[in-house]
Amino acid sequence: MKLTRKMVLSRAKASELHSVRKLNCWGSRLTDISICREMPSLEVITLSVNSISTLEPVSCCRRLSELYLRRNRIPSLAELFYLKGLPHLRVLWLAENPCCGPSPHLYRMTVLRNLPHLQRLDSQAVTEEELTRALVEGDEITAAPDREGTGQEHPEPPDTLSSIGSATETNRDTLSCMDEEADCVQGRHSLKNPAGGRFPSFSQRDTMSSHKNRNVLTAVLLLLRELDAEGLEAVQQAVGSRLQALHRQELQEDTE
Repeated sequence: MKLTRKMVLSRAKASELHSVRKLNCWGSRLTDISICREMPSLEVITLSVNSISTLEPVSCCRRLSELYLRRNRIPSLAELFYLKGLPHLRVLWLAENPCCGPSPHLYRMTVLRNLPHLQRLDSQAVTEEELTRALVEGDEITAAPDREGTGQEHPEPPDTLSSIGSATETNRDTLSCMDEEADCVQGRHSLKNPAGGRFPSFSQRDTMSSHKNRNVLTAVLLLLRELDAEGLEAVQQAVGSRLQALHRQELQEDTE
């Protein structure tokens, strides 16, 4: 799904793209965020749990200070090349992407070598010792990644409830990460918020809505454990119909 002008203005409660400073698109099935090139004032953006495969569009957001991209489809750490020109970037959440690879240490050292101004990477604060080690133990990225085509993929959404078991098992971890990420966005972690608000937080209304959605999701996933095959099939049909209705609604809104 493509992030559109209408979606941005609606979620950011703004009238023009150039005035958008904060944007929350967590879990929105996004594959294309090219519209970020038109948001030069953007400071905080949450894009976790989507299907984004390139960081190139955010390279135009020169004021960006916090970027949340956990659980997407970033294929390679070469994508960090697009973030090296962002002088104000202090928080980056990139965990659970293919680019993290099999070595957490090499991943962290490479990110910090190329983005030495970061104060927090994923759930951990950056230390001076790490920055020093990264100069030796991290890989330097000097060129943009090679691409075949545009780099913006549009995969079909997975079959509804096809992975209900794994979703239930990992629900607790997912909710924990959501809470921790929300804490980072709202400035409640070790990053200090200077006078004047260097790192703006999402509104209290958005936070309450997010907690409500998480509570509902937790309840639903717990109830699924009690259902037999017939019950799960009924749920699958209901969820499929609901997703189709929401998709039609989004398409209608985008065309208005």
